[in-house]
Amino acid sequence: QVQLVESGGGLVQSGGSLRLSCLASGIIFGIYNVGWYRQAAGNQRELVARVTSGGSTNYADSVKGRFTISRDNAGSTSYLQMNSLKPEDTAVYYCKLSRAMGGDYWGQGTQVTVSS
Repeated sequence: QVQLVESGGGLVQSGGSLRLSCLASGIIFGIYNVGWYRQAAGNQRELVARVTSGGSTNYADSVKGRFTISRDNAGSTSYLQMNSLKPEDTAVYYCKLSRAMGGDYWGQGTQVTVSS
């Protein structure tokens, strides 16, 4: 049974930092691409950052230079380091595992709230 568990969310002041974790189990983590998404209230879910199975990364323009995605294949974990947080970063953050051959898996999400 595949399970993704996000953690590390919380309440932080504007300008602060958080590190989110996504721990995967029941899956060969290293062959999957990992995406971090977020969904603010009333908005569609959007891609924040992505790291491929080969280690290539890409970011939404809104977070470039502030967020860093990484992965630890041995630990089946992906991280999203978020610095210089802004109130507009407030959202539920989700991780997703995917690959070209199909099979997408989502975590349950973790709330990030940035106060001004």
